[in-house]
Amino acid sequence: MRILIVAATKFEVESLKSKVESKAIDYGLSTIDFLITGAGMVATSFALGKHLVTNQYDLAINLGIAGSFDRSIALGDVVEITEDTLAELGAEDDDDFITIDQLGFGESSFKSTYSLPAQFNLRKTNAITVNTVHGNEASIYKLGSRINAQIESMEGAAFFHACRQMGVPCMQIRAVSNYVEKRNRDAWQIGLAIKNLNTFAAELVNSEWLIG
Repeated sequence: MRILIVAATKFEVESLKSKVESKAIDYGLSTIDFLITGAGMVATSFALGKHLVTNQYDLAINLGIAGSFDRSIALGDVVEITEDTLAELGAEDDDDFITIDQLGFGESSFKSTYSLPAQFNLRKTNAITVNTVHGNEASIYKLGSRINAQIESMEGAAFFHACRQMGVPCMQIRAVSNYVEKRNRDAWQIGLAIKNLNTFAAELVNSEWLIG
């Protein structure tokens, strides 16, 4: 199996990449490559599309940290995102929002095409992908009245879209570093989220599911 690990920034997967390159974990006869795209959906779409033109994979995995609207998800928890929506793609009609789907110009929601084996038992969640992460109570409330999202990132839906366009099975796994609320950096748990994300990812690529 040939696998591509996709992340927005190097520090989100640095521990995993180091273990893979030093062969500190066993991934059998599989090949694991890493692609650091840069933050945001534009950078992700371009970097991934360009890479997949000349490289073929059996599976692409998007790893990263994210914010959570859902307070039942603890900071540091690792989740599997099975559906992701481009929340800002559309048009405003005074106080109403018209999605790109309703406008007839495209689609805004994308799903994973590969699921984790049941043995990992990660919570499955939905997400939105945005250009501007939410940090204003009024905009958070307005979004919540339109979309019942659990997770927020800046890349996920773009990753799903690019993989689908290129015919690559894909999945998205993220660890929650903060709650989506009025910006409060003192409450963020980025270190914990990255640690848990890389620990889980190392277990994943070292599992019989991959090396068998």
